[in-house]
Amino acid sequence: MDQNTGYAEAYAAWQSNPEAWWAKAAEGLDWAKRWDRVFDPSLGAFGQWFASGEISICHNALDRHVDAGHGDRRALIWDSPAAGAQRVLTYRELRDHTAKLAGALVARGIGRGDRVVIYMPMVPEAVMAMLACARIGAIHSVVFGGFAAPELAKRIEDAQPRAVISASCGIEPGRLVAYKPLLDEAISLSAHKPECCLILQRPMLAAEMVADRDYDLLGAMEAAAPHGCVPVAATDPLYILYTSGTTGKPKGVVRDCGGYAVALHNSMSMIYGIKPEDTYWCASDVGWVVGHSYIVYAPLLLGCTTVMYEGKPVGTPDAGAFWRVCAEHKVRVLFTAPTALRAIRQRDPELSFLAQYDLSSLDALYLAGERCDPPTAIWAAEHLGKPVVDHWWQTETGWPITAGFRGYGLFPVKPGSGGRAGPGYDVQALDDAGLPLPRGQSGNLSIKLPLPPGCAPTLWGSDDHYRRSYLADFPGWYRTGDAGEVDLDGDVWIMGRTDDLINVAGHRLSTGQMEEILSGHPAVAECAVIGAADSLKGQTPLGFVVLKAGVERSHSEIVSELVALMRNTLGPVAAFKDALVVNRLPKTRSGKILRASIRRLADGQDANPPPTIDDVAALDDISAALGGK
Repeated sequence: MDQNTGYAEAYAAWQSNPEAWWAKAAEGLDWAKRWDRVFDPSLGAFGQWFASGEISICHNALDRHVDAGHGDRRALIWDSPAAGAQRVLTYRELRDHTAKLAGALVARGIGRGDRVVIYMPMVPEAVMAMLACARIGAIHSVVFGGFAAPELAKRIEDAQPRAVISASCGIEPGRLVAYKPLLDEAISLSAHKPECCLILQRPMLAAEMVADRDYDLLGAMEAAAPHGCVPVAATDPLYILYTSGTTGKPKGVVRDCGGYAVALHNSMSMIYGIKPEDTYWCASDVGWVVGHSYIVYAPLLLGCTTVMYEGKPVGTPDAGAFWRVCAEHKVRVLFTAPTALRAIRQRDPELSFLAQYDLSSLDALYLAGERCDPPTAIWAAEHLGKPVVDHWWQTETGWPITAGFRGYGLFPVKPGSGGRAGPGYDVQALDDAGLPLPRGQSGNLSIKLPLPPGCAPTLWGSDDHYRRSYLADFPGWYRTGDAGEVDLDGDVWIMGRTDDLINVAGHRLSTGQMEEILSGHPAVAECAVIGAADSLKGQTPLGFVVLKAGVERSHSEIVSELVALMRNTLGPVAAFKDALVVNRLPKTRSGKILRASIRRLADGQDANPPPTIDDVAALDDISAALGGK
C-alpha cells in the first residue's frame, strides 16, 4: 500500500462515517450481544461506544484463540534477568491458569462490578490477575509494584476493593523490595479494609501472612475450580488506573470494556503492523497504561506473542539487554520510552553491544511516554538501521492519539514529531479562547469530541470531575494539556505540557524546543529545561544536562558551548544563560522527567516529589548543583 495514500484513505473513510468505520473494526471480535447503537451521545460525559452490546474481553484475549485452534501458540514470554529466569506460556496454558485464578476469586465471593487491587511485580501472575478479573466481570486497579504505602492506601480507600492480589517482593538491581509490609501498612492506613489478599510467594523472599485475610495465591489457584468467561456490558468498567491528582487525591481513570477492546485490537495491525504470528515487546510495566494496553490486552486480543520483561534497559546486566531480548525472542516491534534509549545512549554511545546480536527480526522501534528529542531518535535510527517512530498518547486515551502507521505503509518519519492523528482523532491546536489555529501555529493541543473508542469515558465516581478536568476549558473539545502544533502535512509536534511553557519578558517559549537544542550537543546524553523565577523577566530558562559516558572535558567549557548553541539556534530572546551538569535527572518510574520538582528546587521551594519518583537521590543531585551556583 502506498505510504501516504493508505493512511489518507483510512483517515478520510473514518471522517466521512465514523460509526461505520468503528462498526467494521468491531467485527474482528466476538460479541456476546451485538450493540444497538455504535455511539450513543446521550450517555456519560460525552457519549459512549457500543451501548447495549455485551462482550468478554478475556474470552477475546484467550479463549477465542484456543477455540480457533491456536492453543499451542506462544501467548506470553516472561524474560526476567532480575530473577535469572524465563517462562513461556501458550494460549491454552495462560487461559487455564487465568480460569483457575478467576475461580479462586469467585470462591471468595468476588464477582461482577467488584473491585480488585493488583499490586504486583513484572511476573506472569500479574497478567493472569488482570485477565482473571476481566473473566468474571470484576474491575481491576493495578498499582505499580513497590508503590509507597500511603499512596497505595489512597487507592485502596478510593476503589474500595474486596480483594488485593500481591506478591511477597519485587526485584530491583542489587536489592529485593518487600511488598507485603508495604501492603500491610497501606491496609492499616486505609479506612476501607479488603476482605482478602492473595499473595504470590516468590522464592527469593517469603512474606508473613495475616490469618483469615491472606492466602497463598498459587495454593488458592490449585484448589479452585476453573471459571468461565462472564460477558458484561460493553460500557461496563474494565479497570481503574490512578494518576496523581493536583489536589493530592489520586484520579481514577476508568476504561470501558467494548470500546477499549475494539480500539486496541485494531491498533495492533493499523499502527504497529503486527500479525498474529509475530512477537511484540512493550518494554514497560503493567502498572502504567502502556503496560495495560500493550503488554497485556492489545497483543493478546490480536493473538500474537507478547514479551514481559523484568529488568532494566541498562544494568541487567549491561546496555545490550534490550538487543539481547529482541534477538533471542525474534521481536518484530519494540515499544519503549525515550528515557530508556537515552539511558542506553549514555552508557553505550556507539551501540557497541549491537554487534553481539542478530536483530534481523526487528522491523521498527516505537517510542512514547514523553517526546523523544530528535538527536536521540536519529542516533537510534542510524545505529539500528530501523524506523524509529515516536507516537503520542495519554493515560486517559488508552491508545495512541498520533503515530506512524506501519499497517498503512509507514510514511516518512520526522524526528521530533509524534506522527499523524489516527482515525478517531481530530487533533487541532487551539488558542486560549478555544478557537482553532492555522496549521503551523502552536497552541493548546485538543481533540474534537467525541473521543474515539478506548478513551476514558469518565473518572471513577465522578462524571463532573471528568468534565471539569478535560472538557470545560474548550467546549466541544477534549483538552490534552499538551502544547504543540499541527504542521502543513498534518504531523503533530508536542513541545511539552502547557505548564512547561515559560514566559520570558512577555515571550512564550517552549522548554521542549530548548531541550531539543541542548540534546543536539555531542556531549549531552539527556537534559531538562525549566523556567526559574526571575524578578525582572518573570522567568528565565535554566538547563540541567547529563553528559555521555566517557566525556572528560571541563563542565564550564561545555556549558559555554550550550549557551552559545542556544543563542545561535533560538536567538537572544531565549535569554538562556546557564546550564548545570548533573549525574542524573529525577524521573518517575515510567521515565518522565520531574520538571515541576526541579523547578520548585530552583525557586527555593520544597521539591514535593510525587510518589511515582524512581530515585529520590536524583533530587539531591539537583539541589547540590543549584547550591554550587
